[in-house]
Amino acid sequence: MATATAAVETPGREEPSKRPGLADVLLTIPRGVAQVDFQPSYWTGLIFIVALFVGGWQFGVFGLLGTVTATVTAYLLGVSRDRVSIGLEGFNGTLVGVALVLYLDVRWMTVLLVIGSAIAASVVSSALNTVLTPYNLPGFTAPFCIVTLVMVIGAPSYDRVWAEHANTAAPSATDPGTAMTWHDFWRGTFNGIGQVFFQDKWYVGLIFLIGLAVSSRLVAAAALVSSVIGLLVGWWLGVPAADLGAGLYGYNAVLTGIALTGTFLALSRAGVLYAVIGAATAAALTAGISNLFTVVGGHTLTWPFVLVAWVFLAAVPIFSRLRRAS
Repeated sequence: MATATAAVETPGREEPSKRPGLADVLLTIPRGVAQVDFQPSYWTGLIFIVALFVGGWQFGVFGLLGTVTATVTAYLLGVSRDRVSIGLEGFNGTLVGVALVLYLDVRWMTVLLVIGSAIAASVVSSALNTVLTPYNLPGFTAPFCIVTLVMVIGAPSYDRVWAEHANTAAPSATDPGTAMTWHDFWRGTFNGIGQVFFQDKWYVGLIFLIGLAVSSRLVAAAALVSSVIGLLVGWWLGVPAADLGAGLYGYNAVLTGIALTGTFLALSRAGVLYAVIGAATAAALTAGISNLFTVVGGHTLTWPFVLVAWVFLAAVPIFSRLRRAS
């Protein structure tokens, strides 16, 4: 989800372009997976893919299905090759694939829905880029949020889609206590990183953290600290310990912290403080969004991150101590 600069074309003259080799084409897919956390590194993407398969083969397969579908759709519709090759057209498809297989389980119907939803996410992504570019704001994971929300709102009306859907109730539904233990804390810290991809196993979150460190130790540190911030904000507000341990209050803080720590905002002391405030805000907003979406099972998705990041980045020009990353 890092920004990519499109080449300027001269009207009336076709610019020569080098056809990408097979290796470049194939590496576009892991880059798309890595861009979920704003990283263009295919090594990070490969580690992320391993993490998804460790979490469950279905997450790896459907995540890749969504990535490939969204990437191919963007390519066939003529999206800038720079955006496609760096993975900017794949990451929303990744999240769509992982989310739908989690909510709807492994079925042929889910395969078709992931393909259709990933295509839709690609179109929505281009539409949002058109709307937001004049304001210098990225689309982030909003296309994934929009398409997936529409799917989970409509799915209960379709018996062939919803009849065998998976139970995705929050852990607090069966364990409502608020007394957080050390076990909840350390497990929730890693799960907060893994939940960006809907993974609730701490060791899967650790693999994702390693993948981030391969790309940038600063990004990995920002993710780890932001997960802790989300955890502590949730605990301070009285969130059930089971939800904290599952990382449900960490992942939006993680995405916000990474986005505002040197990715879309220039690194500075004031910028770090701004990122901390943003991460805490995203965590605090999680419950509100969750309650708003109770009708569809409280699926918060990454809406808190998207809304907070848009607001915080839009406000930057007013603050003289902050500036956007070049």
